[in-house]
Order: sequence, then structure tokens, then C-alpha cells
Amino acid sequence: MPRMIDSHAHLNDPRFQDDVAEVVERARQAGVEAIINVGYDLPSSQSAVELAERFEGLWAVVGLHPHDAKLWSDELELGLRELVKHDKVLAIGEAGLDYYYDNSPRDEQRAVFRRQLALAQELNLPLVIHSREAAQDTLEILGEYTEVPCLLHCYSGSLEMAKIYAEMGHYFSFGGPITFQNANRLRQVVAGLPLERILLETDCPYLTPHPHRGKRNEPAYLVFVAEKLAEIHDVAVEEVIKITEANTRKFFRMGDEEDTK
Repeated sequence: MPRMIDSHAHLNDPRFQDDVAEVVERARQAGVEAIINVGYDLPSSQSAVELAERFEGLWAVVGLHPHDAKLWSDELELGLRELVKHDKVLAIGEAGLDYYYDNSPRDEQRAVFRRQLALAQELNLPLVIHSREAAQDTLEILGEYTEVPCLLHCYSGSLEMAKIYAEMGHYFSFGGPITFQNANRLRQVVAGLPLERILLETDCPYLTPHPHRGKRNEPAYLVFVAEKLAEIHDVAVEEVIKITEANTRKFFRMGDEEDTK
């Protein structure tokens, strides 16, 4: 069977601090060839880079989550600029808007989203997006930065909006929620998107897929997402893994297989 890439993980989360090596090994045994750890503030971004240095097949994305947009500063931006110089940093993120929790004022979220898009544009990097209950503002802001390729991580919006994003050239990643029993609407969205625009993710330690709900999520569980995606699109799981791996490499500009070793 071809090997998978977890396009969005948080092994930089404190819940992995005691057994991260074992988690990485279980992922490899489960057929995961690469794990992209995504930052949500400066310390977690630094941790993602440190993990990428420590383990083969691990990569990093650095940025500030919209929950913490209020923490943005020139010093934080300088810190991100330093981290981006590392050859295993693939993108900026996760950036975006979260109007569900509103942990930071919405005007600050929008301003910081634009700052990170501008940074990605300047550095010629893709951007990983967190967008929740903020579809229209996300779309409008992305329209200002059409040169930046974006990945809408853990996409939960409508199919109509997804088609607009796809027409703009953007990608989508899906994880454990597509396996949830009550996620029929989300599965309809997934079914309406071409596989060539979809990446696999876990968002671990969150959003653990069925049948492991209630446990800490980890990259080894990515296979359950691949299997459900194959079921939704009525294709072999090997085909899903092959296509999503190619999509992930293309979006993050990861190069050939040797680059993950």
C-alpha cells in the first residue's frame, strides 16, 4: 500500500511531550511517511521546527492561530521570519479567522490574517488556514492575496463556498470529523469535491476519528480518515492515499519521496 502524509498535526502539543518518539514510530508502522506539524503561536512554531530537526519525515508550519491574534507584535513577526529560514519549514499557519470562539477581537483577527498572508506572499510560501464561522470574511480577505496558495484545514463550510475556493486554486484537508456518525452534511461536501483538491490530516491531538473517539488523536489513526474518504468517493483506499499524497507534496512543494527520509 502507498504511504500517507498527515498534512496537519500538533505533535508540538504538550499532550505529546512524554511519548512523542513512540507516537512517531506508531505512525510509521501505520503507513504514515511524513507528518507536518503546525504552529499556533511562536513557542509551538519553535517546537514544530525542533521536532522536524529531531525526526526524519517530520516537517513544520509556523504561524499564529486566530485565537491568539491579540498577541501579534513586531517581535512575533520577526520570530516567524527567523523560523521560516529553516529548510524544513513548508508554510505559514495556521492563520485565519475564528468567529465561533472569538478569543481575539474580530478586527484584530482580520488584521493578523492579512499580515500572515502578506508574509506568505512576500516569502513565496503557501498558507494553512483555520476558518470557523467566518466563511465570507475569509473569502473576501483571500481575494486580496490571490497569489498565495492556501489550504483550508479541517474544512467545515458549505459545498458552494468550497467550489469558489477550489476555483481560486485552493486545497482542503479533512480529518476525523468525516468519520463521525452525525457528519452527513460534511460528507456531502467531501463527496462534491474532486480528490485532486483534498489532503488527509489528523489535527491531533484533537478530532479523533471513529472508532477511537474519546482517545487522544495521533497520526497513526490517519488510515481511518483515508478509508472513509475512499468510501465517500467510492474508490480504493490505495487510490485515495496515492492522490492525497501527491496533492500534499504539490501544495507544500515537498519534492520527491527522498525528501521525506
